[in-house]
Amino acid sequence: QVQLVESGGGLVQAGGSLRLSCAASGRTFSSLVMGWFRQAPGKEREFVAAVSWTGEYAYNTDSAKGRFTISRDNAKNTVFLQMNSLKPEDTAIYYCAASSRPGAMAEFARSSSYNYWGQGTQVTVSS
Repeated sequence: QVQLVESGGGLVQAGGSLRLSCAASGRTFSSLVMGWFRQAPGKEREFVAAVSWTGEYAYNTDSAKGRFTISRDNAKNTVFLQMNSLKPEDTAIYYCAASSRPGAMAEFARSSSYNYWGQGTQVTVSS
């Protein structure tokens, strides 16, 4: 089992930045693919970014590429999502996810590829 705890959400003005963190425990972190998803009110959960244990990356190019950066610190069992130039449409609950399953990075844009989820952290961007 893997336990995931997100932190770092909050209220920020448009154009501002936030750094989300997700601390993992319960399994060898370095073997996991880690991802971030978000869900806005009334919308489906959306892929944001993912990073493999070997340092491969995947981003939702429409919403995240160029503004968001995912990174991981295997020594601290933590994955981060640095979000810059935030927009009101980035307002959502952000979820950390982990996968112990093998696969190509493109597969980890699907929520069904993950077997562990955090409780989510709220990000609100005011205009």
